[in-house]
Order: sequence, then structure tokens, then C-alpha cells
Amino acid sequence: MDSKSGNLELEKAKSHIIVEIIEYVPNAVVIKTIIKKSTGNISIMSFDSGEGLTEKTSPFDTFAQIIEGKAEIVIDHISTIIEAGQGIIIPAHLSNFIRPNGRFKMIQTVIKSGYE
Repeated sequence: MDSKSGNLELEKAKSHIIVEIIEYVPNAVVIKTIIKKSTGNISIMSFDSGEGLTEKTSPFDTFAQIIEGKAEIVIDHISTIIEAGQGIIIPAHLSNFIRPNGRFKMIQTVIKSGYE
């Protein structure tokens, strides 16, 4: 799985069509940062068909919202299909991964405060 990242935040005080900010790249997961702060970050991701994320755990709660297509998100060995317009909170310290399920785009929000 290849991964490409964009390190620049979006222009502030300007309207954006979020689903159009990021494109699909063949055989890749593309990640673009929308906001990055010490208290958390928001990223938009595109996943080409057959691409997912490997199993991991995070010390912080993460909100995943599908904005195009659908994805299978597995949290603590429980699988949930999330479709465009739906979101799910991935609790801190639970194993999770995204299983490939066709092309999709999602917004990921990580909140780092509250764990001090």
C-alpha cells in the first residue's frame, strides 16, 4: 500500500467542497491535512479499490466520517459498514483497521485533549 501525504492546511475563511479536495490515486491511499494542531487534527483521505489501513491502536478517540463510497471499519474485532454521510467514533486504545471495500473518501478527526 502506497501512501501520499499533503502537509499544508486548507486556506482559512474560504469555503471548500471537501469531497473534491482530494483525488483517487491508483493503488494508493492519499492523505491531506485539513487542520493540524497540538490538540488534534483533521485529515481527508482517499482510498483506491483494494486499499485499506493496517490494524493499529491510537491513544486518542478518532471520528471517521465517510464522504464518498462506503468502507468497512473494524473496531475491536467488530465490523461495521459505514456509507457516505455516516460516521463512527473509534475509541482510544481499541484495535482498529479499515478493510478494503471499493473506492471511498473519508474525513478523520483525532481529538488529543482530555487525556492529559
